[in-house]
Amino acid sequence: MKFIDEANILIIAGKGGDGCISFRREKYIPYGGPDGGNGGNGGNIYICTNKNLNTLMHLNFKKTFYAENGGNGKPKLCTGKNGKNLLIYVPIGTIIKIIKNKKIISKIILNNQKILLAKGGVRGLGNNHFKSSINRTPFKKTKGLLGEKKKIYLELLLLADVGLIGLPNSGKSTFVNIISAAKPKIDIYPFTTIKPKLGVVYTEKKTFIIADIPGIIKNSSKGYGLGYRFLKHIKRCKLLLLMIDIKPLDKSNIIDNIKIIINELKLYDKEILKKPYWLIFNKMDLINKKNLDIIIKNIIKKINWKNKYYIISCLKNIRVKFLCNKIAEFL
Repeated sequence: MKFIDEANILIIAGKGGDGCISFRREKYIPYGGPDGGNGGNGGNIYICTNKNLNTLMHLNFKKTFYAENGGNGKPKLCTGKNGKNLLIYVPIGTIIKIIKNKKIISKIILNNQKILLAKGGVRGLGNNHFKSSINRTPFKKTKGLLGEKKKIYLELLLLADVGLIGLPNSGKSTFVNIISAAKPKIDIYPFTTIKPKLGVVYTEKKTFIIADIPGIIKNSSKGYGLGYRFLKHIKRCKLLLLMIDIKPLDKSNIIDNIKIIINELKLYDKEILKKPYWLIFNKMDLINKKNLDIIIKNIIKKINWKNKYYIISCLKNIRVKFLCNKIAEFL
């Protein structure tokens, strides 16, 4: 299924039904009085969460949504039918904004949560409503009001406990593949992951959700690469993992690669780096233990790293379970 994390829609609530002008006409009752009924209220538009949805793709095929209009009033004091409400379903984690001013209406984070987006128009009144002691035969009615009309922007933020970030080919997809039921595409080409993937990880102590964000590169903040537009999905993560290739195929400098990731995160949103983030050095199987220890100690010293770091091999599944347990303990 194609991953779509934003949508623009137009919503139009139902119009209220018009009131009716009518008079009671029965044999032997020449002055029966008014009996025009009121109209029905227009249908409201609600947005609801559905835990089985994980994308906004279904809202990209239909851009305008209408609730049902209220029915008009009828003779014999018959009230028009209320318009049927419209429910628009979205995934958990959807943010709703008004396009005009980008004002956030609501953040939907619970299953089966229901939010009123547009209220239907108020019903019109029939002439029976206007009868009085001084006006026994009113020829007055009111029309139903139009329902609210709004342009809405929907943005989906994935709900994950852990965000996995790294340069292309750092081993993120392999890591997620090993520890969870998610099966992201794995290859040696850059940008194999072109959309976020969610994986559920089960440990003895805790179950957590991890999000594999497409690889970010230098100047991602200027629009290069694929990962930058998806970084919004890590805003709700409790922990960030920075996956570092300890032996890059392109012979790039490991310290420079770490700085690239951290710098791009800063440029995107300084608040993100206030979250706990760990360095995960991958592909330890490609370097002998003696040299590996020297390399890692040298890197940690040069960048003055104060946070936690772990050394693993996704391909050989070395220390991966240990890392997952540490993540579970932290969460």
